[in-house]
Amino acid sequence: MRRPRRVAAVAVAALATTLLAATSPAAAGRPASGDVHPALRPHLVASYDFDHPVAGDPALERDQGRSGTEIELVNGGAAMRVPDRAYPGSGRALQTRQVAPDATGNDDWKAGTWSASGVRTLRPFAATGGATVMGWFKREMDGPAPNSTTADPTDRYNAIGLAGLLTGDSDGHGVRALLELIDVNGELRLVALGRRVDGGASQTFAASEDWRTLLPKGTWVHLAATFDFTRGTMALYRDGRPVDGFYTTAGDPWQLSGPGPHVTSATDPRGIKIGGSFPQDTLERNPCDCRMDGLMFLDTVVPARDVAAQYRLMSR
Repeated sequence: MRRPRRVAAVAVAALATTLLAATSPAAAGRPASGDVHPALRPHLVASYDFDHPVAGDPALERDQGRSGTEIELVNGGAAMRVPDRAYPGSGRALQTRQVAPDATGNDDWKAGTWSASGVRTLRPFAATGGATVMGWFKREMDGPAPNSTTADPTDRYNAIGLAGLLTGDSDGHGVRALLELIDVNGELRLVALGRRVDGGASQTFAASEDWRTLLPKGTWVHLAATFDFTRGTMALYRDGRPVDGFYTTAGDPWQLSGPGPHVTSATDPRGIKIGGSFPQDTLERNPCDCRMDGLMFLDTVVPARDVAAQYRLMSR
């Protein structure tokens, strides 16, 4: 679901598209599939390298996966594509950030798509036994941003949003599969957060290592999170290697004790959120002053060997 944008902004963005087309790797003929390991290609539902603006509307980014799910660069449009190389062959990266920390509004730079009826092109994530979210991330902030939705100037959000897939009943915040940094028992941690059943409880797998070590400021890092909804397990990876961690919720939050098959709700996800919540731009939550590139959303649990293979392929 897209918001109307000012005509002037569209005109400026169109000029930016012309410049981008002349300088991007895509214009030079680099096939997107060259950045995807063969083992991942059949499961790559959506993928974004931020070198493929939609013709005539550069505030939209074309999907390099099989689903054709366009995403919007919310509030910043084409200006959110910045020259930065997350990996060899990369051209531009996505810049997300909080714009006005002292004012209530909806101006944060983030990306994604949202539909109240569900995004049909994301149907592979309905009734699925597994999912994977991965990509390159560069942190440019020292902690969660000021909470612009409250009057308290000392209040801060409890999380930093990276990238995730929404549930079939999401208001723009609730997720089926998410990579983020969030407060766990008073400490910010890198986590994979998943929810199998719409409206049900989530489970979180939190990295044991300090988040600042896993995501050094100003450094590109490749992260991946896998979600096995059938077995009730998750995993985190950094630069192709597994990250030690722990589950934060005891018991059976994914409701796996009953008869199977144990898959996600048979609903189309309401969208994708990147760099913060509410891609429909109705509210601000958990902004990320970050750069991102090579984002991938897969409808399977990518095994450790293939996560490593994908990292090696992109960083060669």
